[in-house]
Amino acid sequence: MRDLGARVGKIRASFVVWGSVFALSAMCAAVPASAQNITVFAAASLKDALDEVVRGYAPGTKVVASYGASSALAKQIENAAPADLFISADLDWMDYLETRGLIDKSTRANLLRNRLVLIAPVNTKAMLEIKPGFAIAHALGDARLAMANPDTVPAGKYGKAALQHLGVWTAVAGKIAAMENVRAALALVARGETPFGIVYRTDAMADTKVRIVDEFPQDSHPAIIYPAAIVAGSKNAQARTFLDYLGSPAARGIFSKHGF
Repeated sequence: MRDLGARVGKIRASFVVWGSVFALSAMCAAVPASAQNITVFAAASLKDALDEVVRGYAPGTKVVASYGASSALAKQIENAAPADLFISADLDWMDYLETRGLIDKSTRANLLRNRLVLIAPVNTKAMLEIKPGFAIAHALGDARLAMANPDTVPAGKYGKAALQHLGVWTAVAGKIAAMENVRAALALVARGETPFGIVYRTDAMADTKVRIVDEFPQDSHPAIIYPAAIVAGSKNAQARTFLDYLGSPAARGIFSKHGF
């Protein structure tokens, strides 16, 4: 495990590049020649499901999605990044933008919900029952627990809240591999770089290289709610149509299939 720091760095770098590429795509989508394109900034955990929703959307309308940590995307919007629609993995970052007048609050709606799980590489057999005082620190030994940054990223904040509620945060706080977003934490476990990780149930369902060890009790953390809203600076009339479509039976069927 002595090379974990370097490997984490590589994974972080790859997600920074990934996010930058999508951000550049979003900027390109915002130029007048592509006025009909809809640019969506969405939580990383939505990628598989939202990509499928986008593929089934109205022909002739291009939706460009930029995925990342809700915290990073909200900051980009605050810094005038060209986005039409924002979907956050928690209420806090949507509130952050709303209090700054950066979303059209009349369009804000709670779109989806999720669950929090403990995962392990699929080829391992370690078992843990999540309950007050459960032996996560002992199971980790000298290894790390992969999770999104617990200070800023929604999945990490939910994870920290759950571990605190269960009375084990102090024991594992020094063993956290804090990642830029939940998909980066998922990748760390999928690669076998860490024995356990905390991600959303939908993330675990999206990767065959991990397995769910157990699910965190819903009362151990704040409800995982994904709000969506039109960005205040958007001039794209198609954005509201797409937002409405996200709540349609067709879109909800896709989200449900992916575990939301």
